[in-house]
Amino acid sequence: MHPILFKIGPITIYTYGVLIAAAFFLGLALAVRQARIEGEEPQKIMDLGFYILISAIVGSRLLYVIVDYKEYLSDPLRIFKVWEGGLAFYGGFIMAAAVVIIYLRNHKMNIWKVGDLFAPSIAIGQGVGRLGCFFAGCCYGRESDVPWAIVFKDPHTLAPMGVHLHPTQLYDSVNGFIIFSILIIFRRFKKFDGQLFWTYTLLYAIGRFIVEIFRGDERGFLIEPDSFASLTTGLSTSQFIAILLFAVSIIMMIKLKRIKGVRDKD
Repeated sequence: MHPILFKIGPITIYTYGVLIAAAFFLGLALAVRQARIEGEEPQKIMDLGFYILISAIVGSRLLYVIVDYKEYLSDPLRIFKVWEGGLAFYGGFIMAAAVVIIYLRNHKMNIWKVGDLFAPSIAIGQGVGRLGCFFAGCCYGRESDVPWAIVFKDPHTLAPMGVHLHPTQLYDSVNGFIIFSILIIFRRFKKFDGQLFWTYTLLYAIGRFIVEIFRGDERGFLIEPDSFASLTTGLSTSQFIAILLFAVSIIMMIKLKRIKGVRDKD
């Protein structure tokens, strides 16, 4: 819609970058607030948040470039222009998760308790961050004649211009806000550490798999569709990861619940 928020002389401020920054600081503020409530050290949570930010940006950009590498062959320096858009959520999620595990082990913190603490923050960060994708035009949907289809007209957009498209960025954003609301309500009924985190991954996997059906951008397929208009063929990289994440989420919740049950008996 509006990739460039405003310009000050030679300096260009991109809407995508502003919203990604807003998503991070909002999520971090919520995590720090919850840390105080649960008796965790706020400073450690804040430090962890910045490690998550760096690793998430690197990981999400890396996966995006790997999947869509042809776009960068002619101009490799574009790889570093993150502010223009082009981040793959799962890449950032996986790399950030690895960094979090290392950090928590070094500081002897409960990984699942901290995971529950951050889960709502990740969800609301996703909701706000995907609005950045909407304004940049990346992660756009396939052509559609639904009443809520959108048309990109800004020449700086990353989406095809002049055609009606599914607003998949908004679908993903709404998915994040809904998951956030569910987690906030569900938090008071938590039975074991890790339940909120794996509930988030489970719900996100379901939502992301569905949203992928309506995506129209080139993003890599494990099973190629006959056409981007097809709803019944093809399996994108993100859908494959969503299937794995869905299965792992269920397994982990069953495992952690059993561990909690054994500890309670002891």
